[in-house]
Amino acid sequence: MKCTQCQSEDIKVIESRDVAEGEAIRRRRECVSCGQRFTTYERLERPQLIVIKNDGTRELFSRTKLLSGLYRACEKTPVTSLQLDNVVNTVEQELYACGEQEVSSSKIGELVMDQLARLNEVAYVRFASVYRRFKDIASFERELSIVRQGKHIPTEVK
Repeated sequence: MKCTQCQSEDIKVIESRDVAEGEAIRRRRECVSCGQRFTTYERLERPQLIVIKNDGTRELFSRTKLLSGLYRACEKTPVTSLQLDNVVNTVEQELYACGEQEVSSSKIGELVMDQLARLNEVAYVRFASVYRRFKDIASFERELSIVRQGKHIPTEVK
């Protein structure tokens, strides 16, 4: 580790604490040479997840992309950034718990919808409308009736 200011390698850790529900460690560091303080994070390095999209193409799983979609679904709702970060953490943990290196985008969508159904009805319906690509008002109404009954019924996941 090098100092961000003077590039010295004489660095000491002055504080450490768990963050992200124990998934990372935040460390405050100080350069012994110049006194510059900075923060580093340590996370467990896991193998990259590959997402298999509906058209058969593959891409790397992106927390940022998932979080971006959740922010759009939750615009103008009382859902906080911390809650959305927890949704992404939960989904990511469930994906790694499956033990598969490749996961379908439909599985990710269902996991997200399960979390959103518990969090906020409006965000759930917004996400569902994009994810399920409703073709007509009847399919949209069916999803709304499920929300009204308080029963999110996931579709079969591959």
